[in-house]
Amino acid sequence: METIDTLALMLGAGWAAGINLYAAILVLGYMGMTGHVTLPPGLEVLSDPMVMGIAGIMYCVEFFADKTPGVDSGWDTLHTFIRIPAGALLAAGAASGFEVDQAAELVAALVGGTLAAGSHFTKTGSRLMINTSPEPVSNWTASIVEDLAVIGGLWTALNYPTAFILLLVLFVALVIWLLPKIWRALKRLFHRLGRFFSGGGEGSAASSHSPEERAETLKSLFRDNGETADTLKK
Repeated sequence: METIDTLALMLGAGWAAGINLYAAILVLGYMGMTGHVTLPPGLEVLSDPMVMGIAGIMYCVEFFADKTPGVDSGWDTLHTFIRIPAGALLAAGAASGFEVDQAAELVAALVGGTLAAGSHFTKTGSRLMINTSPEPVSNWTASIVEDLAVIGGLWTALNYPTAFILLLVLFVALVIWLLPKIWRALKRLFHRLGRFFSGGGEGSAASSHSPEERAETLKSLFRDNGETADTLKK
């Protein structure tokens, strides 16, 4: 592989792992197994039938978990400890195509882990906001778009590496702009939830809230954050 191809693969593997690790492994493994691309030595294991089989099973589990409101956020939280290290490992494996020393592979792992963290936290935060919407269509749409983004992104990285790197730069700029907004929105959401379950935090005043008033407060909470989620999707 040429330098630009290896660089795009390294960055793409880290980025994709943060969104859907199992889809990323399947795409890279399938392309390597069919001879569409020649994977670097550090990623050749992805074409192993056993690795692809396990990744396929886990992708099927994630396919349904990722489209169920609430379950998707729990799944994302659990995968904070899986996607980021895996993104670092995939990036380091891709860097082996440069025939570099261990120090350079460590740098690649750090870059890949950072990209995986950025894409993962953007996905996780966005899905938490989307979950404030009572209808499930938003979850399904977001999940399908994410899957297609991983498949299309890796295909672009392997076939049009320069174009992928340019698109990745735009993605990083979007993450830098979007993550603070998601963080502020989530802080407001959890603050309002805390006030709701504590009855407003005003001692005896808390007991004066009727069930009807609490129900109305909860509706207002999710309506306000649903509007925030719509804004983020736009």
